[in-house]
Amino acid sequence: MKTSFYAIILIVFCLVLEQRAHGQSAGKLSRISVQGNKFVDAFGKVVVFRGLNASDPDKLAREGRWGRGYFEEMKKWGANIVRFPVHPTAWRSQGEKKYLDLLNQGVQWASELGMYVIIDWHSIGNLRTEMYQSPMYETTKKETFEFWRTMSKHFKDQPAVAFFELFNEPTVYNGQLGTCSWSQWKELVEEAITIIRAHGCQAIPLVAGFNWAYDLTPVATEPINAEGIAYVSHPYPMKREKPWEDKWTTDWGFVAEKYPLMLTEIGFCGADEKGAHIPVIGDESYGEAITKYCKDKGISYVVWVFDPQWSPMLFSDWDYTPTRQGRYFKKVLQEGQK
Repeated sequence: MKTSFYAIILIVFCLVLEQRAHGQSAGKLSRISVQGNKFVDAFGKVVVFRGLNASDPDKLAREGRWGRGYFEEMKKWGANIVRFPVHPTAWRSQGEKKYLDLLNQGVQWASELGMYVIIDWHSIGNLRTEMYQSPMYETTKKETFEFWRTMSKHFKDQPAVAFFELFNEPTVYNGQLGTCSWSQWKELVEEAITIIRAHGCQAIPLVAGFNWAYDLTPVATEPINAEGIAYVSHPYPMKREKPWEDKWTTDWGFVAEKYPLMLTEIGFCGADEKGAHIPVIGDESYGEAITKYCKDKGISYVVWVFDPQWSPMLFSDWDYTPTRQGRYFKKVLQEGQK
């Protein structure tokens, strides 16, 4: 009996250690926080994210594709995080209650499968002037702040919702959307962070720079005045000419030396492929360069996009047949090494 008892104790102890090794406790995803320039779990283990962008939950729900099977497929591809792009127009169209129901479902499926979630306010344009690249991105400062107040209250006790991406792609579009200085953008971002933190929410704010979330150079002299945040870049292949690496370091990669950095959109599309457009046209040489760069510097990334219509798409049909970039990134994610 004694031998059996001690054997059981040893097994339980080993299971606890295994849970800790995977950043989990009692079947629940561990809370992610910022430590220096790294993301860490509740046990202090460094976590590097490799994930996939969903399309808007509203789009997927209307098409009958918002279900657990969609998340199971992302997990099969090797993702440990999924990004939900919430378009302001979709948020208004569904209404707060219905959209929150969609997010609750998605968070539950992701959490059950061991994947974290980024909630992304998916607008493109100038929040200061409230001018945007197209009508689907229309919002206001009040609506943006109210959105984050709602998210911070609703998900503050949900560790799976690890990140709030405050605004998808800030841009003045070469002046067509007015002006916005970094100091003005910084003030807006810090306001949103204050609102989130006032509700006791521990989700990590993700802050993008200008040039459609590519350029983080102002961070060198004027970082966001808030602790426990991370920065974002979307370095698509056409943002710079080859060779990319030194330019990437100058434009955004240097941030990773001091702060956590996550590329919440990367991806490529051949010039002759469906959906090809500026700035995503590229090939496997870009894929190899960006994944190696991230591996070498411990930078997290999320590939755009797990959908057969939005571009650059990762699969071509609802049998999840990988596209050209899908074949590349599926292999890399499943290897879990790049």
